[in-house]
Amino acid sequence: MPYSLVSQDFKKLKTIMGILTPGLVFAADGSAFARAIAATVPADVEVVAVAHPAGDRPTTPFAELSSARPTPAVDAAHAKVGPDTIAKFLFTSGSTGQPKGVINTQRMLCANQAMLRSSLAFIADEPPVLVDWPPWNHTFGGNHDFNMVLFNGGSFYIDEGKPLPGAIEATVRNLRDVATTIYLNVPKGFEMLLPYLRSDAALRETFFSRLKVLFYAGAGLAQHVWDEYQELAVATTGERIIFLSSLGSTETAPAAIACTWETERSGNIGVPLPGVELKLVPRDGKFEARLKGANITPGYWRAPELTAAAFDDEGFYKIGDALKFEDPSDPAKGLLFDGRLAEDFKLATGTWVSVGPLRAAFIAHCAPLVRDVVLAGADRDDVAALIIPDIDACRKVAPDLPADAPAATVFADPRVRAGFAPLLAALSEPSRGTSARIGRAILLAEPPSLDVGEVTDKGSINQRAVLAHRAALVEELYTDPPPASVIVAGRPTLATKQVS
Repeated sequence: MPYSLVSQDFKKLKTIMGILTPGLVFAADGSAFARAIAATVPADVEVVAVAHPAGDRPTTPFAELSSARPTPAVDAAHAKVGPDTIAKFLFTSGSTGQPKGVINTQRMLCANQAMLRSSLAFIADEPPVLVDWPPWNHTFGGNHDFNMVLFNGGSFYIDEGKPLPGAIEATVRNLRDVATTIYLNVPKGFEMLLPYLRSDAALRETFFSRLKVLFYAGAGLAQHVWDEYQELAVATTGERIIFLSSLGSTETAPAAIACTWETERSGNIGVPLPGVELKLVPRDGKFEARLKGANITPGYWRAPELTAAAFDDEGFYKIGDALKFEDPSDPAKGLLFDGRLAEDFKLATGTWVSVGPLRAAFIAHCAPLVRDVVLAGADRDDVAALIIPDIDACRKVAPDLPADAPAATVFADPRVRAGFAPLLAALSEPSRGTSARIGRAILLAEPPSLDVGEVTDKGSINQRAVLAHRAALVEELYTDPPPASVIVAGRPTLATKQVS
């Protein structure tokens, strides 16, 4: 939907249409998607809609198709379906480039659910009940969550909310009505739900009443969020709720590595699921993860060069992530995410900066003022930051500002800016080493853009795209003396025109 309803240039949607060359395009509401259809769907492709035509485009009513009587050809086609039949194409989010069409076979989907059930046996004993918002065009929502309910005979409640201002309220209403057995979300979703759980005893009682597992994926979960959920669970039920995570991708259907036991801290992604082989390859001081199993894609649709580049000479899929052991003396204690290899860079000194761990440490250190951060410093002497602040947390630092004050005004307030200087000071101590020191930062008032690829359709930040599109701000970070727009560790800050 972001590619078709949020995007203004439809660039990524055009790329996807070019790869698929569809014979039919479906829209629930033709009028809602009329602009996207007009911009990307060739004139000779049939368009079908449940409601409303797609503007001036000839549109077939869905009722006309659903009233068709099946012929023996349908049974014959069904009989040909086997493990290697393509079930669907899912497109990557484009966090490392343009979207790629990942082939999803029946074997991948079925094998992955068997792997999950063998690791989380309780979902077979008690069919899962989910209230779930992740879209089904993503592997998290469409493969992991929906297929878990389908495979285990559970109940799936579609949550029309999402972790965004003005939309999280719908999620809260739904969670008041339905008690889930597993609650799955991205870290931002857990963060945005917290204030409602804190303030609403009835919501807490329903939410925790039959909850067996909390599950996050897609990014790292801040430790303070983890801790508060456990505190609320104990206060409400008298016991902790197990908090689990996993690592995978669209190419792995998606679960490949999973933590299925209780841990004390956020971040443990566990061990390979049954049937998955993990190879750790030393690379630039890290371990690059490579995977093999029945849940791994055979490749990318109509992209043989991309497919060849994605696998090594032993047939292992190169997921692009680095991992490390929770306890190097005991691999059974699980693995930790050690960053996306494509995001890491070298300083001018030749020292590698591990972006993933440093980014997570920065967000945790600056919580709750920071939503995300983009780290700069390739071929520079030190690391600097473009901060994506949390506007609600920053408003609390300057409570007398008007409630509708725009982000530029909030982030330019000297009290907000002054709050970051001591935080940076703690991250710029010489004892930390050059690859872990962050002494300068700029607050971004303009959020990352979907159209230019700074943010993916699932909300994750494309670090390289942000740095490329905001190269002028990166230059400001390294200007001497630093301009007023730059927050310097420990330096008193002044009100300044906010940058974007």
